Amino acid sequence: MATKVTLQDIADALGVSRNTVSKAINNTGVLAESTRQKVLEKAIDMGYKQFSYANSVSDIKNPSFARNKASGEIALFTGSLLNNSHFASTMIDKFQNEISILGYSLTMHRVDEGNIADLSLPLSFNPDNTRAIMCIEMFNHPYCEMLCNLGIPVLMVDAPVASYWKPLNADLLLMDNSSSIYTVINDLSKKGITKIGFVGQVTHCRSFYERFTAFREALYINNLEFNEKYCLSEVHSHDSQYKDYLYKALENMEELPELFICANDFVALDLLYGLRKMGIECPRDIKLFGFDDSPESKIMTPSLSTSHIHSQIIGYSAANLIMSRIEQPDLNYRITYTETDLIYRDSTKMD
Repeated sequence: MATKVTLQDIADALGVSRNTVSKAINNTGVLAESTRQKVLEKAIDMGYKQFSYANSVSDIKNPSFARNKASGEIALFTGSLLNNSHFASTMIDKFQNEISILGYSLTMHRVDEGNIADLSLPLSFNPDNTRAIMCIEMFNHPYCEMLCNLGIPVLMVDAPVASYWKPLNADLLLMDNSSSIYTVINDLSKKGITKIGFVGQVTHCRSFYERFTAFREALYINNLEFNEKYCLSEVHSHDSQYKDYLYKALENMEELPELFICANDFVALDLLYGLRKMGIECPRDIKLFGFDDSPESKIMTPSLSTSHIHSQIIGYSAANLIMSRIEQPDLNYRITYTETDLIYRDSTKMD
């Protein structure tokens, strides 16, 4: 079996940084065109996964060479407003670019509480010209089941927790929810941190659940005790009152841990608000780890250690999964994970 080519392998071969390679391949940031050209040529030459179809850089820049122009709509269903802080905003831009090259257009449909209650489709949705459906922030299992039974290919970007025991007739796309959490617990336990808790609604979605299970497994592997008293994982709506709920829950804890693993960066932000109200300083008194690498994680004080999601790679992967499903509808359903990167910042600093 061929060894998987990584961004670091390409960087080492060219004598450049991994960040430079990432910018060139994902077409992000400022980079000289000659450098980008060299990186892309090396990626093709080494057989990097994303360009396995390509024979030259021109193939990458004009990927429609491989397919005839298609037509029709890809429908995006979402259960919430996706602001610029959500990883999906960048992901959708990349996805839309990829499908438009192939001749498809993107339509967006907000699923409200009424739709979910009576399992109805948004009025804006027209199934006749829809070739596939992509779901983002859609975590009501019966509703997702209904979409998967329309006879239209469905891609779930993240999924309801119930999809573990009631699998959906859909392809699933997620980010790696485990590696960063394993590493941060391993690293900090070596520095003497032994009391570790989890914050976030575990059953909110598949990703939150995977982050929680990674937290528990990492404790086990590092011979650390899992203790419920350090966790705030009750079911609670993710609304403006979550902040106050966390503050009250913190006040009621008999003992605080030394480190909180948070389900995402926004949970960490809300938790930090509660800790500050109690006069508890981060990272002096308690350390926090988030997930998503949201813009807020970089500018908050202290800056937040987190796990970076490659939104553009998710967008590219989503387009590939949907196109292959349209072309080969009888394929087995797939669960695909994209890599994430651990980023250490001030919120986990030791004295």
